[in-house]
Formats: sequence, structure tokens, C-alpha cells
Amino acid sequence: MREAGDPLFDAAQAARGGPLADRMRPRNLDEVAGQDAIVGPGRLLRRAIQKDQLGSILLSGPPGTGKTTLARVIANTTAARFVSLNAVLSGIADIRKAVEEAKSHRDLHDRKTILFVDEVHRWNKAQQDALLPWVENGTIVLIGATTENPFFEVNRALVSRSRVFQLRSLGPSDLRKVADRALGDAERGYGSWNVGFAEGALEHLVSVSDGDARSLLNALELAVETSVERWPPQPGSSITVDMAAAEESIQRRAILYDKDGDFHYDAASAFIKSIRGSDPDAALYWLARMVYAGEDPNFAFRRMLISAGEDIGLADPQALTIVTAAAAAFDRVGMPEGQYHLAEAALYLATAPKSNSALGYFDALAAVQAEGAEVPNHLKDASRDAKGFGHGEGYQYPHAWKDHWVRQDYLPSSMKNRFFYKPGSLGLEGERRALVLGRREEQFAAALESEAPAAEALTWSREGELRSEWKTRAESGAAERLKASRELLFDRAKPARGDRILIIDNGTGFLVWEALRRAPEGTVVALVNDAAALERIDSMASGLPELARPLVVRAPDMSLADAASLLAALVGTAGFAEFELVLGLDILSFRPDQEATLSALALAFPESRIILGETLRRKGGRLSCLLVPGSPERLLLEAAESGFYARGDLPSLGALPGTAAVPALWPRSSPYDYEELVSEYPRRFSEEELSSWLSPASPFGAWLVQSHDEAARARLAALLSAGSRRGPVPWRLALGISQH
Repeated sequence: MREAGDPLFDAAQAARGGPLADRMRPRNLDEVAGQDAIVGPGRLLRRAIQKDQLGSILLSGPPGTGKTTLARVIANTTAARFVSLNAVLSGIADIRKAVEEAKSHRDLHDRKTILFVDEVHRWNKAQQDALLPWVENGTIVLIGATTENPFFEVNRALVSRSRVFQLRSLGPSDLRKVADRALGDAERGYGSWNVGFAEGALEHLVSVSDGDARSLLNALELAVETSVERWPPQPGSSITVDMAAAEESIQRRAILYDKDGDFHYDAASAFIKSIRGSDPDAALYWLARMVYAGEDPNFAFRRMLISAGEDIGLADPQALTIVTAAAAAFDRVGMPEGQYHLAEAALYLATAPKSNSALGYFDALAAVQAEGAEVPNHLKDASRDAKGFGHGEGYQYPHAWKDHWVRQDYLPSSMKNRFFYKPGSLGLEGERRALVLGRREEQFAAALESEAPAAEALTWSREGELRSEWKTRAESGAAERLKASRELLFDRAKPARGDRILIIDNGTGFLVWEALRRAPEGTVVALVNDAAALERIDSMASGLPELARPLVVRAPDMSLADAASLLAALVGTAGFAEFELVLGLDILSFRPDQEATLSALALAFPESRIILGETLRRKGGRLSCLLVPGSPERLLLEAAESGFYARGDLPSLGALPGTAAVPALWPRSSPYDYEELVSEYPRRFSEEELSSWLSPASPFGAWLVQSHDEAARARLAALLSAGSRRGPVPWRLALGISQH
């Protein structure tokens, strides 16, 4: 029941002299238009209103969607006492008065009070808090109406004690029903006259009202009542609304757009998502909507600058330049001509190739927050502490190498298996993708073949400075050798594009990526024996589409023979039990169970081609190739190298590049065929690497002492250094291939 004198619900508002929008307010739930989702038959809110069991609710939605209308319907149907306040015009004193009256009616008449608060978000925190206890204990049932997002603009405690209903803007069909009802209602609308419309006139009113029933009814009222010389005309008169009257009644679409409200952020979100989705039409629409509603163009430019980095990135680095230039041009030109620059920037971003690889920065940031890793010693500043603590020792200057790039670790040792940058496949970034991934493979392969980087010196002495240490795995050509070996192996295997390939991985993942490239329509499975290898391959594969990634199976602490049997069972459950091809590189040389491994592989995969390659370092390149052919120094070094590589104890020197022996049992074991393949690849030597080879602390350097005195070794070192500076040399690669 309504309170007497309540301005919101006073009966005088329904008089014929009131505005059409107020006269046509729905009187019951059946007349509410466009909100079937919350008050349609069977809906929770409708049942609560009809049974007069309403709890506290918050009604959120744009103007003209029916928030106050629902409040009026509730006021007309509830047995509770109904009071209304407008948050713009009332304060804490009004709240206290309403609460005291509600307590009195509850205690004296056992009657609850429903308090309707229009524009509830206008109350500050203190005002909202003043209402909270009485809502909580049931003294007041709150109906709050707001055009803002209640989760942001209404106190969380108040929201948690209420049920939130979101009203939507009315669609064209709903608005047409509102207009037809007003035109046909003789008591409250224009049913007493024969109102007609010129072609398109009523559709114009519906379209321009933009989902707002109040805006439509106000425009309809103005159009109808100004289409006759005097209002009101005689009942039964004909009234025709032409297009000119319709356009004058609502000349500009009333776009709902509060620069501090939800619709501001929603429109901006739609604009950026349209750019991200490469839809130039939608991007222009949302940009125009923002500009039309009075948005600051600088806000649009700021969002586009963010999108240029977040959504386009390295796929088209020019995008950032284009938006920056357009923003600068707009500052000089201003409106309205500056709209060309807004549109140009939006269209460029929407049509540019997309990449969000810059998000890798935030993965790196998370890693930094989780772990404070030390700067590797070779990356530290050598200008201050190189002599005392060895800072910068081992750093290789990229510009001194071919293509201005050399493999070396730039991440802390604890981060070696981490990837933050995942290059996209479009635009400029797509063109560079293969190079980036290829170098990443080489970095991994070289890192796995080298021992841990030298630790920073924590103490210093003159004696320690003079003591040299043999670096056993400083071979700068590791990745080139692996690439050349891989090429020989795959050229021998010749996989088909749809082959199922099993890679018995040696820890580098080098074969896995080549198998993916050579068999793009096939399946690649990698068998690894430790968690680091599994993490490494999974990390590198994360940038690929899911269906293109290799399947990685880990078999820890198992012999290769047991792992092969396990893998055969695992793959069988995946829908196929056989591979066309099984490949491995350098997996047998130092295994004690070579013969058992070969036999187990043949038994586990009897229908597969099994091709295993082992690097024959005895038959590989020699340092003497750096010297002038036929020179005395070269002849002497060749003789020394022949003696060194002919030694029977070389397997014990496996740490030295080029010293691994041909396994005693492999590849004689039947049923494998054996052949040797020879190739060359360009190899470049660093000064550090040459020093490692020639140092008397190394096995090779120790052997060299037998044929070269100190002066001869010094001259040899100088000649080899000069030879290395002339550029890469052809380096011989010998690969033993065992095929079943």
C-alpha cells in the first residue's frame, strides 16, 4: 500500500495531464516490456512479487529499462508498507527517519516496510552503511535502483545481503510493443485518435531511442502532439506523423555513456576486443560510438597504444609508430578532422597481424618474483672486477661471429629450461620465428653438451690466477655438429609427411623438432629418461598448436630396453601400436647394455624401421685443418693427431671432443646393417676453445707435449689462432648408422 503524499507513487502522476511516459508506466507484471528474463512467467522475481515474499533486491540497468516501473508494480501489489527515497535528494537523516517508522510499524502493526531507493549508488559509503544493519536484521526490505554496476558502486556488505537483477536495454520489438500500447490505449495514451505514421517515421523513433522506453515515449508524445495545430483535437480525429516530425522529435540518438560508469568501460572493452579480433567494421563502430557520446579522443588513443603492444606486438612493430603518429597528428588538427586519424589508427590495428608474445614479460616477472637468480659470471661487468674475481670471463662477443650471433647462456643456470617468449606465426614475427626457434634449439643443444658455467670466484690469489683449468666441453661447434649429424640421419631415414616417428631422445630435443618439421601430418613421440628433458621439450612445444605438439613419455631409471617395451604398450592404448620410424642419435656410445638395447628395440618394434646414429669422433675433423696445407707445422701436428686418436685408451677420455671410440658390441649385432656416412660442416674456433685444446692440462695437450717443445707449442698456438681468425673451416663429420 502506498504512503500518502509519496511523490513517486502519488496517484496524481497518473492523471491525463502528466507526461506520456509516466501515464504509460506498466501497472502489472504483464505490462512490463522487454524483461522476460527476470519477470517473465515462472521467473524467481515474478513469483516473489506475486506471493508478496520479496527480499532485498538491487535493480541494475540503463535508464528506461523499467527499474522504477518494477518498484511501482511492487508498490501496487504488496501488503507491506512501501516508502521511497531518492539518493540524490536524501541523506542520513532521511534514512534514520525511514528506519524509525519501519521499526514502529513492525512493532505495533507487525507490518514490514519496503524501502525503494532510486539512484542508490549516489549515496556515499557512510550513508549506505547507515542502512546496512536494518537490512541485515529485516527491519527494512531494500529495493535499490542504479544505472551503475552495483558490485562496484554499492557497498559489498549491502550487495551480499541482496539479490541483484540486471535489466537489459529494450530491443526494437519490445520498443514497438511499448509504442503500440501507447497508441492504442484510449485512457492513458492516444487510443482516442487515429494516429498514423508516414513510411519509416515510427521505425525512426524506435531506432533512435536506443533501447530506452522513456526516450521513445517522450519522442512519441512530442511527435504526435506537434503534428496537429491544436492539442488536443476532437476524439476520433486523424493525426499523421510525417518523417520530419519524427526526426525533429528525437534528432539525436541519446547514447548512454557515462565516462565514469560501466558503459564507458564496456564500450572501450568492445572497441579493443574488436581490434584484437581483427574486425575493422566493429572497431570503427565502437570507436564512433565512443566519439559520438563525447568520449575524450585521447582515451581512445591510449587504449590503442596499449593494444599496439599487447595485441599486435612484434607481428607488426610499425603499429606502435602508426598510433603514436596519429595521436600526434590529432593533437595538431583537433576535432572534427582529427576523426580521420582516430579511424586510421583503429583500422591499422584491426587489420594488422596479431601477436601477444609480449605477455612473456609477465611470465618472466613471475619468475623473478618467485626466484632471485644470480647473474651468470660471464655476463657480469668485466670493467671492474675481471682481474680479481673473473667477472666477464668466458663471454663471447656476438659481433665477432658470423651473422653476429654465437651460442652462449644468457639466463641464470636455474632458468635454463624456461621459455618466456613464444614467437607468433604472423607478420614480421612469423618471418623471424624459424630463426628464433632454430637458435633456441642450438642454445639448448650446446648447453647440454657443455658443463656448468664457471662459478664466480669468491676468493682471489696470485697463484690461483696463474693456474689454468682444462675446460673439457668448450666445443663451440657442438650445435653445428649436431645439426650436421641430424641432417645425415634424417636424409638416410627419409620420413614421409604422415609417418609416426619415435625419437629416443638424448636430452637435447634436437631430433624431435626436425621430426615435427619433416612429418607435419604424422605423430612424433619422444622417449626421455629424466624430468629436465621432459620439461625442456614441453616448454619449447608450448608455442605450437596442441595437435602439432610431440607426445613426450618419461621412463625414469629404466634401461632403454625396458623403456621401449613400456612405450610400445603406452602407444598401443593411444590407438596405434607401431611406428613407421624409430630414430636415435648418440644414445649407445657409452651404454653398457648396447647389445641388449639393440635387441630389445628390434623385438619391441618389429615392423618399424630403426635407424640409430653414433658420432665417430675418431674419424672426425682435426685441428691441423686450421694450418696452411703442406706447412711443416701442419705436417707435425697431423702426425701428433694420428698418434693421439689411435690410442687404445681413448674411451676413458670421453670428455674430450673427438675421442669417443666405436662401441665394441655395436653395430656388429644382427639383425642391424651398418654403414658410415661422412659430411662436412663449417666450424669456427674461439680463442678460449683453442687454449682448452692445447693446454697441457688436457689429454690432447698432454699428448702434444711429446712432439712439441714449449716454443713449438707457442708457435703452434699462434698459427692456429691466426687460422681461426680467417673464418670457419670445413670440419669433417663421421656418423655410424645402424639400421634395422
